[in-house]
Amino acid sequence: MGFLSALAEIGGAAFWAALLAKMLASAAIVVLASMAVERTGPLVGAMIATLPVSAGPAYVFLAIDHDAGFLRDSAVASLPAIAATALFIAAYAGMARRHGVALSLAVALAIWLAAALFLGHLVGGLAGTGLATILVVLGCVGACRRLRKSGPLPTRPKRASDVWVRAGIVMALVVAVVLAGRLAGPGAAGILAFAPVVMVSLAVILHPRIGGAAIATVLVLSLPGLLGFVAALFALALTVERLGPAPALSLALLINLGWNGGILLASRRRSARSLAPSLETD
Repeated sequence: MGFLSALAEIGGAAFWAALLAKMLASAAIVVLASMAVERTGPLVGAMIATLPVSAGPAYVFLAIDHDAGFLRDSAVASLPAIAATALFIAAYAGMARRHGVALSLAVALAIWLAAALFLGHLVGGLAGTGLATILVVLGCVGACRRLRKSGPLPTRPKRASDVWVRAGIVMALVVAVVLAGRLAGPGAAGILAFAPVVMVSLAVILHPRIGGAAIATVLVLSLPGLLGFVAALFALALTVERLGPAPALSLALLINLGWNGGILLASRRRSARSLAPSLETD
């Protein structure tokens, strides 16, 4: 009966009007964020890429449509998707230095899907899933250390279709998350909410323009930012039923922003310390 009632709601005009509004709002957020990536250095761009520019709107819409228990289950289900995204980044960064965007993306997405499904069934519960996710992310950080490079990103002329490609990717995600939430439950919705939409968008747009090595740098530098997602999802799962969706989602956002801001601050302090000895010798 629940499935049939969900189908009946999906057939209504109000559902599709609300879905269209969600698609447009989410697309605008992701397009603006990815444009900001192109105007910054690799590390700043990587930290922008690991802000909840696609998952955030997806979770807001889940909160509108469902209760706090659904959001908690979705947060736990999202953790394997974070681990899978780390493997996606590692795979794409390794492939992109020698291959084009199509092959690199196909391999990385296949790995993401397999990892998200496998890890979701391998471990259960908030603590076990969270620990497994942290270990996978840290393992990818170590494995990709040799791919980290600093310096400005090369630039090439933009194409008029860039904005439409980004918007199309994120709108497709919103449709998938909303329909999954209505028909398949919190597990599918949680995994899809953290599908690597921003990473795919950046790869499709920037790989042909700045080259595989440069986009690999941006993606690899984003790996530590994924740990901010883990902390935010932990907080959401632990607080959403006690505080309610709005305070819990706000807390999760603050944690994510604070984590990425801390990474940027620590990087700048390291750069300042490394410059100090050379200034003294001069």
